[in-house]
Parts: sequence; structure tokens; C-alpha cells
Amino acid sequence: MKPNVAAAKEALSHLDIEANENAIKAKSRDFFWYSPVLKDRLDHVVADFVVSPRNEAEVIEILKTCYAHDCPVTTRGAGTGNYGQAMPLAGGCVMHLRHMAAVKEVHPGRVIVEPGCLLKDLDAVCKEQSGQEIRMFSSTWATATIGGFIAGGSGGVGSCTWGSLRDLGNIIRLRVVTMEEEPRVLEFRGEELARVSHAYGTNGIITEIEMPLAPAYDWVEMFVAFDDFDPAVDFAESLANQDGILIKLATVFEAPIAHDYFQRVKPHVAPGINLIGLMVAPHSMDGFLTFLGRRPEARLIYRSDDNTWDRGPGPVFEYGWNHTTLRALKVDPSITYLQVRYGYPQHRDLIAKMQAEFSPEVLQHLEVLKESGKVMFAGLSLVKFTTEERLNEIIRIHEEAGAMIFNPHRYTLEEGGRQTVDDRQLRFKQEADPKGLLNPGKMIAWDDPNWGYDRMYAYPKLQAAE
Repeated sequence: MKPNVAAAKEALSHLDIEANENAIKAKSRDFFWYSPVLKDRLDHVVADFVVSPRNEAEVIEILKTCYAHDCPVTTRGAGTGNYGQAMPLAGGCVMHLRHMAAVKEVHPGRVIVEPGCLLKDLDAVCKEQSGQEIRMFSSTWATATIGGFIAGGSGGVGSCTWGSLRDLGNIIRLRVVTMEEEPRVLEFRGEELARVSHAYGTNGIITEIEMPLAPAYDWVEMFVAFDDFDPAVDFAESLANQDGILIKLATVFEAPIAHDYFQRVKPHVAPGINLIGLMVAPHSMDGFLTFLGRRPEARLIYRSDDNTWDRGPGPVFEYGWNHTTLRALKVDPSITYLQVRYGYPQHRDLIAKMQAEFSPEVLQHLEVLKESGKVMFAGLSLVKFTTEERLNEIIRIHEEAGAMIFNPHRYTLEEGGRQTVDDRQLRFKQEADPKGLLNPGKMIAWDDPNWGYDRMYAYPKLQAAE
């Protein structure tokens, strides 16, 4: 351990410091191994120490102490992200927010919560106290934190109705601590939220979150089967455009995803079956069944409120978003994935073009979402990985066709996003983290403002493999 890092650890020794080496390693990792590219580059990364603050005052103390000793700090929640965004590339301190998990206040339409609260626990408290639930959540709802979702996520279950986290109104307020000689506590609303939301904790530590709520329902979860892929895509899009039918999920799986990778679904589908996973509000079921009746090509094979399967599938949302990749990986470790934006109004043409170009090497897994009121699709395509060169070629062909890739095989903000500098986040980092100690290596614009994005960025201070 470098002397300055050891000094920071010693100065913080009265706090909750993790002593077990295996636990330190575990808390230094996220789900980066979804990507064979990142697994090759980041598998050795580990923090020098892990500290878990119990309140905002301890967050301030940790940041002030580490600033004084030039010790890097990487914050994390449950580590369910997929891009290495919670991994300490330069070693140093991992600040684990597991103790800061209180649901502080629940009001009509909104909740105030600490960042370490699990999404499922937040939903449970809101439902118990007020009959409400959070509008959207990741498929890792049972294990992910609300702070990690804000800092590392972009949308999820619920985005088919509510859009993405970055859309106006989907985050109300964030309370943030800076990493300076004297850390400041700031509150952001409106335009300022973009400074720190989806910034991987590179320019401030979120200590309190205010989020909007919606009425909670016992959602009816369903699987609908199709012999052909295009009618399944059309069904999902058309359903999402039914203004009177309230849905929380509409996911399309190209054959043979459901048969090959969903073990509890497999007995109920043939290899050639394309599947849709749905969550529909109970009061919308009459409308949904009417809509279904107009589509003779669609077959309802499972509904959670009338289960006829010997062994139920569990929550349908745990088959969508990145749980699809996780289930495929458990069956075939060579599988990885891409994140694709099929933007309106070219979305259907782009999907058809990419399916014709790549299937079955790349299988379409589509999530309905809304952007500026328009129904479109996010693709979390399953890719049969062969080489990094072939993966890059697949990405290039998508981009040349007009399908935007948010590359999950990169650990930086810019490469995992739109491959451009977010000036708001960079300017705030310059102000709030003048030494560049927060989650180093994740913001190219800080390290190398002239980077050309012609190849994968390699953080020059990446901790050397032993």
C-alpha cells in the first residue's frame, strides 16, 4: 500500500473499515465480467481498503481525509453495474454506502431516500406507507441500490411508460458532497441534475435522493408467444401505443432465446418461438385482453394471476433488461451483449436490418421505451462472442447503419455513452474534485481532453496486474 493511502486508512480506522481481504476484493468488483473485453483488462483490480460510512458526516470526513492524503475514492452501492464503473482502477479507497439505506420521507408522488437503499426495500416501504412505488427500476431490483441506479443506470422496468432517468421529472433532487479540502454539500434540481446523474460518482458523492412515485399495482405479468419475430415486435410497439392500457414492461425475445436460456420457460416453448414479457396493471387487463383478441398470431402462454405452470417462472421482469444476458451467460459463457438505441422513427427498419445482418450470431432482445413521447426500442442484443475484433466489427456495422451503440465493453463515461464529452459533468468535476481523486479513470475528458475515440481508451494509471 502506498504510504499516502496507508495514512488515509489509518486516519479513518475509527470508522467501519473492512479487514477481510476476500471481502475487499469482492467489494472492489462489479458485473464487469459480462464483457470478455473488460474481464481481460480489469480482473486484477482491487481497492487498498474499504470503508462504509454510516451518515453524511462520515462521508464528508472520508472525503476530507482522503483529499488531504491524495488517496483515490471510488464509491459503490451493490456493485450490480456492468461496465466496471464501480471498480477502483487506481486502487485506494472504496467507499461503500450500504449503511446509508434509510427511507427518510414518503409523500404523495415522491420519496426522500438515502443512496444505499435497495430498490426492493424502497418499493416495499413506499407501498406499505402510501400504496405507491418507484416509477422505474433495473432488473436487478432485488439487489441494486437506488444510488447506484441514479449514478450508473439510465432506465429499466417502467421506461416503456416513464422514459429514461435523464428525462425531466424522473429525478426530483440530489444532495451531493464534493471532494475538496473542505467538502461542500450541494443540492441539485432541474438542469443541474445532469451534472451528477449517470456520472459514475466521478464528480461528487450522492447522499440523498428525492424521486417521483406512482400508484403501486399488483402487476399482471405475462408471456405471449409468436411464431414469427416481426409480429412480436409490432405487438409490443402497438401495445405501448395504446394510451388507455397501463404497462410497466414490454420485452421482445427473438427465438431461440426463450427456449435456450430461460430454464423455467423452456418446457412451454419450442426453439422457434419468439416471446414477449409483459407487466400490465390489473385495471388494464380488460383492455389488454381485447387488444390480444385482435391479434390471432399472439398466444398468451402465462399470466401470473392465473398460473397453470407446474413451476412458475418467477418475476417476468427478471427475464428482461440485463437479466436476459445473465440468464444466457449461465447457459453459455461465450455470450456477451450490446446496448443499442433503435431511435424513432427508423427503429423498426433498423431492427429488421440488424436481425437480417447478424442473426443468429447476434440475437435481438428488445425493450420498449419512450423518448420524448415516442415509442421506440432499446436493444440489449445477445452476442455470441468470438474475438474482440469481430465484436468491434459488429459495433461498427450497427453504427454505420444508424443504430447508436452505448458500448458495454468500455469502462469510461464517454465510450459507454455517446462518445462525446458531457461539458456539464466535466465542469462540475473541475469544481468539485480538483485533484481528480473521485473514481479515477472513468472520465476521459478529465484525463485526456484531446482523445479521438479511434480506439479503446486505456487509463494510464490503471493499477498494474500482479
